[in-house]
Amino acid sequence: MSGRLLRSVCTAALAVLAALPCAAPAGAEPAPDDGAPRSVSELLTEMRKLYQQAEEATEAYNATEVKLTAQQAKVKSVGAGLTGAREALVRSRAQIGRLARQQYQGTSELSSYVQLLLSDDPQHALDQKHLMDRAQRDRLSTVARLTNGERRADTLADRSRKALDEQKSLAAKQKRQRDAVRTKLTDVEKMLASLTTEQIAAIAEREDADTDKAQEKLITSGALGDAASAPGDTVATEGTASLGRSLRAPSAEGGEALTYAVEQIGKPYLWGAEGPESYDCSGLTSRAWSRAGVSVPRTSQEQWAELPRVKLSELRPGDLVVYFPKATHVAMYLGDGKVVHAPRPGARVKVSPIASNPLLGAVRPDPDAGPLDLESYEPPVLPPGAAEGADTGNNSPTAQAG
Repeated sequence: MSGRLLRSVCTAALAVLAALPCAAPAGAEPAPDDGAPRSVSELLTEMRKLYQQAEEATEAYNATEVKLTAQQAKVKSVGAGLTGAREALVRSRAQIGRLARQQYQGTSELSSYVQLLLSDDPQHALDQKHLMDRAQRDRLSTVARLTNGERRADTLADRSRKALDEQKSLAAKQKRQRDAVRTKLTDVEKMLASLTTEQIAAIAEREDADTDKAQEKLITSGALGDAASAPGDTVATEGTASLGRSLRAPSAEGGEALTYAVEQIGKPYLWGAEGPESYDCSGLTSRAWSRAGVSVPRTSQEQWAELPRVKLSELRPGDLVVYFPKATHVAMYLGDGKVVHAPRPGARVKVSPIASNPLLGAVRPDPDAGPLDLESYEPPVLPPGAAEGADTGNNSPTAQAG
């Protein structure tokens, strides 16, 4: 292994230790084992499992965050309605009180009715009856408003209590999920703290080899159709990450989303983050498309479930590539068989081979938008080092196209 790669692996490992939110105290002992040395394959399998569990917990946390935000808006809306209903109720009760006082003081329509019976002037009597009928309607309307107002206030008070209870339940669930993420990340930290520099380097080398093998198998299988160039078509120069000429162009919005995502390269992964300083995987994709004026769901599972599917052979830049059977990781297709994504804790937003994680499929946020003219489309310029660092989010030994 080259010195550059070894330094990069060590730096990534140290970054993980520095970035984890619930670091183990100094001097903490690594997880106990049976004393037998573990192989690189076993260590890599364990690390992948921990990362995958952490990302599953993160996406669950993100989904609850979306629900909690919506519930808070609902509580606010119901509360405003309840306030308005109670204010209307106060006004209706004041009107009822005024009617009661008028009747007590002899100035109500009942007093006028007695005067009507005793009147000697028929026309005056008819005029008085008209006024009495209108007053009676006003009185009945006031009583009805009071009755309906009381009913509405009671209904809204009940809805408000239920909405608040649901908000409290979601907040408690979110706390449990946050704790679960922190526990999983602490497990990763403990594992990395127990490894030697040589073991970390060997794990990185094995990950690179697995990714290269999966990428070659995917490209040569033809699963991407003409969405990627053949091996060797991409030109790279020392110290830079270059992208070969794309064989498809994005839509106008897809191009904007992709440009934004590329501009985030180098920013750190942070679970639950939506930018602009840090991101988790779905935080990056949802914010990038939002900046392009297209709203997409917040989590990778929702993006997979709600956005229109697109075949891998029909991928165009800007499409979202989803990974793992539970759709717990997502990236944005860059073209030429590559994606830009926020890989995992301790890593930074970067460019990776599309097969760096087990593929589930792909979705398109703007299925009705036509592509830009291919001849005039210029892929975004990648910054130096865009492809450096760990490729995998939570890889498995083999990546299968979905």
